[in-house]
Amino acid sequence: MDLFIQLLLTGVALGSGYALGGLGFVLIYKATGVFNFSHGQLTMVGAYFFYMFQVQLGLPPWWSVPAAVASMFLVGVMVERLCLRRMVGESAIAIIMLTIGLGTLLRNLVGLVWGTQPQSPVPLFKAGFVDVLGARVPSVYLWTLLTAAVFIGGFVLYFRRSSQGIAMRAVAFHQDHAALSGISIHRVFAYSWGLAGMMAAISGIMMVQLVGLDLSMDARGLSAFPAAILGGIDSIGGVIIGGLIIGLVESFAGGYLDPVLGGGVKEVIGYVVLLLILMIRPYGLFGTPEIKKV
Repeated sequence: MDLFIQLLLTGVALGSGYALGGLGFVLIYKATGVFNFSHGQLTMVGAYFFYMFQVQLGLPPWWSVPAAVASMFLVGVMVERLCLRRMVGESAIAIIMLTIGLGTLLRNLVGLVWGTQPQSPVPLFKAGFVDVLGARVPSVYLWTLLTAAVFIGGFVLYFRRSSQGIAMRAVAFHQDHAALSGISIHRVFAYSWGLAGMMAAISGIMMVQLVGLDLSMDARGLSAFPAAILGGIDSIGGVIIGGLIIGLVESFAGGYLDPVLGGGVKEVIGYVVLLLILMIRPYGLFGTPEIKKV
């Protein structure tokens, strides 16, 4: 029972990080119709920015977080302005290949600047354990979960209630109608990429608290992609649920299946679950089916 509770809380904490990253996927897709396959690398870059501000520049831990998030907003805007804006009118496969190439470039730049060895940022949360139903659970899992819940709730409120969020939703619904209403499409695109960079940074910082910091973080950041597809690439609520499902499945697979099968199950189980669900619901759990009239 103790192991079950530990794995449950670990999975929820990890899944909340995936949900944060998945929101970046959904945000880009809803606003621009682009699958951003460099999101895992953006998550890693955000985590390394956090390390740079906190350890290399010596900023206090809670100052380094907004500095890293702001930096990633600028990175997201620059990616849209310098790369994606030049691809307007190109085929979907060309844009996808661009994001894949961008991810490879970002990963190599991180290795060049910060090296390939694991780094050790100062933890944001005080070490210790909390008793939950008789099980001793590291307090970092609970703090990470609460922090992610606050950010997810704030993002949902911002996206639904703010004027900029309404503009982004209008562009996602119909770009031509939004433009005729006076909304700047290019500005919304740049802002969407900036927000996606911010979400990637927050997700990366949360993951650092759970799994540490090294170049493999881009793969963990890309685990937000199954969460986004599983929940429905156009559903914000769906990606939150999808992230929690992927996190829980990975946690339980790592705790129960890896010791029996010799390891490796945790890394692939999320994609197996995604494949099985998409065979039943091709548009994800909460995605909107595309209806074509002929």
